[in-house]
Amino acid sequence: MFSEQNKEKINGADWPDAEWPAYIPKYHLHDFAAIDFEGANGEVTSACSMGVVIVRNDVIVERFYSLIKPVPNRYDFWTTKVHGITYKDTNHAPLFPEVWDNVKDKVRGLPMVAHGISFDERVLKALHELYRIPYPNYKFYCTHLGSEKLVPDLENHKLQTVAKYFGFDLASNHHNAVADAEACAVIAMNIF
Repeated sequence: MFSEQNKEKINGADWPDAEWPAYIPKYHLHDFAAIDFEGANGEVTSACSMGVVIVRNDVIVERFYSLIKPVPNRYDFWTTKVHGITYKDTNHAPLFPEVWDNVKDKVRGLPMVAHGISFDERVLKALHELYRIPYPNYKFYCTHLGSEKLVPDLENHKLQTVAKYFGFDLASNHHNAVADAEACAVIAMNIF
């Protein structure tokens, strides 16, 4: 956990409102949802798995994981090399709307946290648009950018590095969407 001095930074002691980074919450997040997607190819709609971790009162209370049939349903060599998911794994997987139905009520009203919102937020928005699901304008915070600002002395700010700094070893499960979401949640509980 951060010292009281660093907690004050998060709570607004150092940055005027006009300069406050949008990717860092102004006050400690007690309740939030951490989300992570893995992609099948370079298309933003090609999510092939999703992990969501729900935090309530500073405690992880639920984990959700599902494979997703990606759109388009093809895999690039490098993406499969990263996460190990193949066409065979997702050819009969549910489409995003069915997967989202399992979590939408659980994340309703919660801010979202991701380690690299430029990817995960874009994917979530693109999938809502693709399937014409109303998008409720989730507030997103970023543990990658947040850790760069709030824990600047780490050797890098990759998910596994920052998670390990806070005692969560991701080594054997990295790029499993729910493990990555849990690592993100642990980071957020420590810096946000």
